[in-house]
Amino acid sequence: MGSEAIDNCLKAIFQLAGDNDRATTAGLAEQLAIAPASVTGMLKKLSEADPPWIEYQKHHGARLTDRGRARALEIIRHHRLIELFLYRVLDYSWDEVHVEAEKLEHAISETFEDRIAHVLGDPEFDPHGHPIPRRDGTLPDRADSDLIDMEPGTDAEVSRVSDHDPTMLQHLSSIGVRPGVRIQLLERRPFDGPLMLRVGDDEAVHAFGTRLAGSIRIRDIRSTAT
Repeated sequence: MGSEAIDNCLKAIFQLAGDNDRATTAGLAEQLAIAPASVTGMLKKLSEADPPWIEYQKHHGARLTDRGRARALEIIRHHRLIELFLYRVLDYSWDEVHVEAEKLEHAISETFEDRIAHVLGDPEFDPHGHPIPRRDGTLPDRADSDLIDMEPGTDAEVSRVSDHDPTMLQHLSSIGVRPGVRIQLLERRPFDGPLMLRVGDDEAVHAFGTRLAGSIRIRDIRSTAT
């Protein structure tokens, strides 16, 4: 099992489960786009390493050990710093950076990582609003919630956006949705209908279906000064 496959699996476990939950085989199979049987084999190997990368129980999923968590956060830090470097310095669009960062995140040295961070001013968030892990393994804190749970008649600020679908990012960019932009929920259509929103100062009303709304997290306007 190669180091890149290990990194990808550890990163996926952290993204699905964080520190307080377990990642399921089915969830990892979807995240990694591989067969569940292959995921099971990977998890067994990671749990049998010396020292182990994960704790794994059949039918109960996987949880990162301290070693696995440290490595997952290191790779996520690489990925998000690279995304921001490509976006700010090399003028990539925000829908292009994820794929490039996936290729580069395993290859850069810690020295290169430190220099990117220094050039960017030790940033806390990537172009999509996701927190960049610090060198000590801590994460910048930003309280946010799902757009799908927003109450009609209220305003909020976009906190972060999923970076896994370039086409979706292009669409969001075309209507002005980015981290830091203010939105207003006008109406929630019945029977799982779309959310009707205004974006920024634009008077146009945009329909956000369940999938699109589910890719966005928001934070209360009152918390944006903190």
